[in-house]
Amino acid sequence: MTRTALARFQERLTAEGLDGALIAAPEALSSTNLRYLSGFTGSSAYLLITPAHAWLLTDFRYLEQARIESPAYDVIRQGKRVADTVADLCQSAHVARLGFEADKVPYAMWKGWRERIPVIWRPLNQLVEKLRVVKSDEEIQYIRQAAHIADEALREVLPTAVGRSERDLALALEWAMRRRGAESLAFDTIVAAGERGAWPHARPSDRIIQPGELLTIDFGAQFHGYKSDETVTVATGSLSPELRRLVEIVAEAQAEGIEAVRPGNTARAVDAAARAVIEKAGYAEAFGHGTGHGVGLDIHEAPYASPDPANDVTLEPGMTLTVEPGIYLPGVGGCRLEDTLVITETGAERLTEWPKTFQILG
Repeated sequence: MTRTALARFQERLTAEGLDGALIAAPEALSSTNLRYLSGFTGSSAYLLITPAHAWLLTDFRYLEQARIESPAYDVIRQGKRVADTVADLCQSAHVARLGFEADKVPYAMWKGWRERIPVIWRPLNQLVEKLRVVKSDEEIQYIRQAAHIADEALREVLPTAVGRSERDLALALEWAMRRRGAESLAFDTIVAAGERGAWPHARPSDRIIQPGELLTIDFGAQFHGYKSDETVTVATGSLSPELRRLVEIVAEAQAEGIEAVRPGNTARAVDAAARAVIEKAGYAEAFGHGTGHGVGLDIHEAPYASPDPANDVTLEPGMTLTVEPGIYLPGVGGCRLEDTLVITETGAERLTEWPKTFQILG
């Protein structure tokens, strides 16, 4: 996968009129783009890529690891001043126009580069991110496995939820995912019971999960660097008519959104399909976030399904997209249902497994 990603990036450099690009991820930064292009998983490295060659610069700690993980690159031990090493390589490779990630590199770092590396600097303008939007079969398989790990873990711990604290349930879910092969959490798990379900990004607390309320869990695992993302909302017993109706509306909205996920349709149309159901039910003001986003090496990636025209893109096979409508009522509770899908040639495939039908624990 990384060789293909590197080759595609090198082709784009030529198309953009660049002699090379510098992708930086010292320990002060953390670049999923660097991992995407090289496969390197260490915490500090730089990539210098030209249309014909690629170097990975790192320190003594990671030299052997880099040679194994990044066979498409010449691995070089960086000098005391990385900029001097890059300058020497640029001179030997006749790099005059060098791209860099202007949206990620701190100004002070770039200022130091500019003083020591005699090139014409050009912003890459999300060039790597644009390549990452369409996933390879290997990437999709990693996301699918991450989702499977997460769902198997949820099946283990969810029946034990009532009577536990939100925090305890979140820890149990994390341990169950790790025992099944997760490298880490995809993101900090959200567990929100009862009235705390009105907080879309509630941190797990010491609140005890009670019978007869809604419980929302937003969770994911990481596998080979790739993440899963899923939200379930279940009942912990008999619910009031208002809360039961809330789940029914969100489930209908999610189903309509999923139906709209297909090649040739737009991400904004997916948002509109889900949002229309919630607006018709009278809860427009209670759904204040976008309907979905891509998932991959980052938990939030393009494309984004939202009402904002600036985010709109046409869906293509290989893109991933979550569909996660929700309704949040302060003092009452909330409901969100989320699946991660991959767009196929004919429609979409659900990568997350947990059924989004109404469920009562026990």
